[in-house]
Amino acid sequence: MDSSLFDYILPPERIAQCPAHKRDHSRLMLIRRGCAKAEHLLFRDLPDALPANTRLFRNDVSVLKARLHGQRFSGGAVECLLLNPGGDANCWWCMLKPGKKLKPDSVFLLPGGARARVLEKGDEGRALVQFILPEGLDVQAYASAQGEIPLPPYIVREHAGKDDEERYQTSYADPAHKGAVAAPTAGLHFTPELDARLRERGHELLPLTLNVGMGTFKPIQAERVEDHTMHSEAYRIPAPTLAALRDASRPRLAVGTTSLRSIEDCFRKGALPGPDGSFASEASLFVYPPALFHVEHMLTNFHLPRSTLLCLVSAFLCPGSSEGIRLLLEYYREAIAMEYRFFSYGDAMLIV
Repeated sequence: MDSSLFDYILPPERIAQCPAHKRDHSRLMLIRRGCAKAEHLLFRDLPDALPANTRLFRNDVSVLKARLHGQRFSGGAVECLLLNPGGDANCWWCMLKPGKKLKPDSVFLLPGGARARVLEKGDEGRALVQFILPEGLDVQAYASAQGEIPLPPYIVREHAGKDDEERYQTSYADPAHKGAVAAPTAGLHFTPELDARLRERGHELLPLTLNVGMGTFKPIQAERVEDHTMHSEAYRIPAPTLAALRDASRPRLAVGTTSLRSIEDCFRKGALPGPDGSFASEASLFVYPPALFHVEHMLTNFHLPRSTLLCLVSAFLCPGSSEGIRLLLEYYREAIAMEYRFFSYGDAMLIV
């Protein structure tokens, strides 16, 4: 399948640079399968837009303050972006700038009396870095104290602000699940008040955890979609959530592409639970048309051209068919014409 099928032209002014004034005041495009026309709502209308007694599966991962600013001994600036643990204590795979000047055995300084040593270089610009930290701190604790929220590259600001520390984090993020370097952005629209209204309407909110990585922003660079290599992300589905997923008697909705990939990966692997009834694995699942799914509904944001997320949503729009590619791009053209806001801090789409 030609990757150019998933391309579209987005005016730069449609890329949301800041979040909506209030989380649930973002816009919501409602797409009902079988209906030609989309409906245009606000996100706060979600409880009434959903099928009765829907179960919503949400990624409760917490975004790590993964961007660290340091300095080489020569005085040059260093930017270090934490990606994922590298096995040994206080060793992480990172993206470094300037990557070419930081060769193996290079050491750079970090705030608070910390240092870091480059151990090896990996593929796609990654580097394995060992952190030498003040006593009593591990990398996550150090990053929480000294790091910066890693806003996506299409948000053109020099640094994340204090507001981003709250708004680039879902309202239900679990501090114990601090492992993402990008937010599960479909969840950014929820508020505690909206959660309460969802429950009042008979809907149920269930957690799972997937550690979102920077690969979520990686475009498809191969000419054929099938030749794209997907990144891997660790996830865990707790026992009550797994039981609810297996129960098809109520409508099931995945909140965001990260939740959907966790669910699909789990089902396709057979979902054999561990001793505590949960299921944990790593997902490198790439979903593109035609594909079939184990949940009926999805909530998502508007995604980048030629992205794996666009592939997934187009497949979900028309399960088992490639027709969703054409339909999704039509809905995107309508969203652009109606001045919807795109990407992480942008508006949302509900497919039912």
